[in-house]
Amino acid sequence: MHRFYHPDIERTQALPEEESKHCVRVLRLVEGDEIEVVDGRGNLYRCRIVMAHPKRCCLEIVATQHVPPHWGHKIVIAVAPPKNIDRIEDMADRVTEMGVDRIVPLLCNNSERKVLKTERLRKILVAAMKQSLKASLPVLDEMTPLGTLLAEPFAGDKYIAYIDPSLPREQRKDFAQEYVPGHDTMIVIGPEGDFSPAEIEAALKAGFTPVSLGQSRLRTETAAMWAVAACHAIDQREKLIKQH
Repeated sequence: MHRFYHPDIERTQALPEEESKHCVRVLRLVEGDEIEVVDGRGNLYRCRIVMAHPKRCCLEIVATQHVPPHWGHKIVIAVAPPKNIDRIEDMADRVTEMGVDRIVPLLCNNSERKVLKTERLRKILVAAMKQSLKASLPVLDEMTPLGTLLAEPFAGDKYIAYIDPSLPREQRKDFAQEYVPGHDTMIVIGPEGDFSPAEIEAALKAGFTPVSLGQSRLRTETAAMWAVAACHAIDQREKLIKQH
């Protein structure tokens, strides 16, 4: 069944113009056909088309179901966007498919990208949410200074990923070992030039645990995807262990 997005479907019971056009002109759906609509807040609606108009496709809500995120806890990824916008867009798409609750673009001392237009990113998140059959849309923050994020209260586990050249590899804390399955988690990843010493010191004072993301040197967006994938893999393994 085809899936669409409307954050206020219960009030309007009609698709937005862009979604209406895709429904009627591209997919050629007609009156009587059923579709799914998600509101981005965890609600899934089964709807019947009552007026197939390409600018305003009107619907009748047949059934409603709450579909909470399958991972069952908060995952927040905060990352300094690289200069190449395609790379941050690809990262946002992939982590949304895997499952995150919030994406925070970071402004750091060594950031190459100082400005980020989030309108296109939000469309990418919506498409990834629909494609991966989720009903919850990640919160996408505007570009946020690292200091602002560090001062924000967060009740879960907080990690900052960076390479400490003063520590030999065997003494670095590995995120995959430090991560606690099922805990609310925030992971902070810096720019391609890494965090400045002052930023690292501020993060450690704010209660962040310093971690490494394995033995390879990763691009910024790859590190973000690796961290989110690790959370889900470890969570899934823990669930399987408990089942047996």
